[in-house]
Amino acid sequence: MSLLAAVETDRLVGRLNPVAKLLAALVVSLVLLLSIDAVSAGVALALELLLLPWAGLSARQLLRRTAPLWIAAPTSVLVTALYGRDEGAVLLQVWWISVTDGSLSLALAIGLRILAVGVPGIVLLATTDPTDLADGLAQVLHLPARFVLGGLAGLRLAGLFADDWRQLALARRARGVADGRGPVAAARRFGGQAFSLLVLSVRRGSKLATAMEAKGFGSDAERTWARPSRLAGRDLVLVAIGVLIAAAAVAAAVVAGTWEFVLA
Repeated sequence: MSLLAAVETDRLVGRLNPVAKLLAALVVSLVLLLSIDAVSAGVALALELLLLPWAGLSARQLLRRTAPLWIAAPTSVLVTALYGRDEGAVLLQVWWISVTDGSLSLALAIGLRILAVGVPGIVLLATTDPTDLADGLAQVLHLPARFVLGGLAGLRLAGLFADDWRQLALARRARGVADGRGPVAAARRFGGQAFSLLVLSVRRGSKLATAMEAKGFGSDAERTWARPSRLAGRDLVLVAIGVLIAAAAVAAAVVAGTWEFVLA
């Protein structure tokens, strides 16, 4: 199953309005991006982890969805620790690589921030159907219908990339194009297959755009929606939880004296 497909769940989070999920994730993310310190990111991440049991995702689904974060965060920590700003005592010096107290603290802050920003967005949107999200964006936030429907169509097509890549690999192998060993052959094979996927995607997108225009999706007339989308009390509670998490993270960092406003 595609990682872009929504997870069906009976938990409350699955029945919340997608706009409320989006707003809650944005509030936390925007506040955490205002400062680079380990305290605010650590507090936000801890509070988010406490709420994960109510997300409706199994342990396997959670690991699959957040797998990119568990790769990006350690990589960022390692790179920042080795090549980050040099402040404080030098802990390790090898040629041009130096690890200091400042680089380690910055690496920890960046790693925690990646997880604290990524986890709520991925978990909340994992239980959101793209069509429901499009309904909410158009009816609740009143975004232009053409923009919303075009984004929905693109998101639906993005889920086909993995299948297209697999079919292209099988077709090229059947024709003998995928023969050859070694890094050079692998690079050429990847480049050719990536170009074929690009051409296929452009052609499919053009056909979809023509079909949508023919069916009136590009009209400026006021649209009607088959399924109404409204914010309820429970949706506002979720947004309030996001605000509280962000406020708690900022307050903890200010009290600890680690808050550093990046725009100052």
